[in-house]
Amino acid sequence: MAGLTPMEKYEAYKYSGEDWISDIPEHWEVRKLKHLFVEKKHTRNMELSCGSISFGKVVTKDDDKIPLLTKASYQEVLAGEFLINPLNLNYDLISLRIGLSDINVVVSAGYIVLKNRLNICKEYFKYLLHRYDVAYMKLLGSGVRQTINFNHIANSLLIEPPLAEQTAIANFLDKKTAQIDEAIAIKEKQIELLKERKQIIIQQAVTRGLNLNVPMKDSGVDWIGEIPEHWEVKKLKFLIDTLESGVSVNASEAEAANEMEVGVLKTSAVYRYEFDPDENKKVFEDEIKRVSCPVKAGSIIISRMNAPELVGASGFVKKNYNNLYLPDRLWQAIFNLKYKNYALLVSYIMVTKGFRGVIESIATGSSPSMKNISKGDLLNIEVPIMPYAESKALIDHIENKSQLIKDSIKHLIEQIEKLKEYKTTLINSAVTGKIKVPEVA
Repeated sequence: MAGLTPMEKYEAYKYSGEDWISDIPEHWEVRKLKHLFVEKKHTRNMELSCGSISFGKVVTKDDDKIPLLTKASYQEVLAGEFLINPLNLNYDLISLRIGLSDINVVVSAGYIVLKNRLNICKEYFKYLLHRYDVAYMKLLGSGVRQTINFNHIANSLLIEPPLAEQTAIANFLDKKTAQIDEAIAIKEKQIELLKERKQIIIQQAVTRGLNLNVPMKDSGVDWIGEIPEHWEVKKLKFLIDTLESGVSVNASEAEAANEMEVGVLKTSAVYRYEFDPDENKKVFEDEIKRVSCPVKAGSIIISRMNAPELVGASGFVKKNYNNLYLPDRLWQAIFNLKYKNYALLVSYIMVTKGFRGVIESIATGSSPSMKNISKGDLLNIEVPIMPYAESKALIDHIENKSQLIKDSIKHLIEQIEKLKEYKTTLINSAVTGKIKVPEVA
């Protein structure tokens, strides 16, 4: 992607009167929001589907989950109108809260619906209001819930380029952001392919070994298939001595424990199928006496209750964390003396698609969004076991290949972040006139 430096600037600028906008082209107008937009009167329409705003886009919701009495209180927002979620601004500082609707829906009565007073290019103001949202609107409001209404934003300063320039800027940004989004999507697909490649490497290593010429035999376990003739299959209960868990304690949701403080793991400590000790919560002082099960080196942390795609997620612990403890929703698998050196290998087995398939089959729970697994079911899962010397070679192979993939993924993530930063800078520069897009005469 080309940078912004080569792009032309306007001949003369003036101060807009608002710091988040800063200087604008001299011939552009500064207007209050209420002179550009009017708040639409609350209009019921039971014929329309329910909707909401999600990351700056108006989307439909599942009508079946909205009671009729609730829907009756909803208001209409039509294609070409702007929707603002002004509720709990301090709850989510990342999501975009203003969107130009391209569908007809009804939304919560707490939302603000705007209609334009003047003849404007709505696509241009979609980009400008996204910038306004992030840079200014989220600073408005007060109180615990930090909720605002139209009067809070009515006198906000916005800018109005000539209509032809609005259209040119919108067309330019539509084209450029589509190119950037496509580049990001390609790199995200590359990341997914690398993750799949890692899965294949691990699956092949732990079920077939490194020597593809050795005689094979049927393991007798569907998810494993054939294994080298000299390997064994064992249930986890013959490898694991205990599955222990902690207790639920009051802890800070916003603050992690430092090395001198007591923390309790979050279930997100294994969300990436690796153990992340930084995913913890600082335990309140009066609760410290209740914590149990410190995190121990050589164990595997396992999520026993979670969303379907995360139940059974696990990660190997490389060192002792004497100040970190387990919550009630995580298990710590302690291996017995005979198989303690197999814990790392088993942690790799547990992230394979085959093993994950078994977890999905044994997970239970009446809620579709929350599943759990029992100790008995987990410990009865069968895994391949090979001679110890061979297991060490397998681990070295997996870790070397995994590191190469991890480095590649890290590089792609860095490229994606740069593309996102470039996209944000490009939008901000174009809508406030810091650059003159090529289409402007």
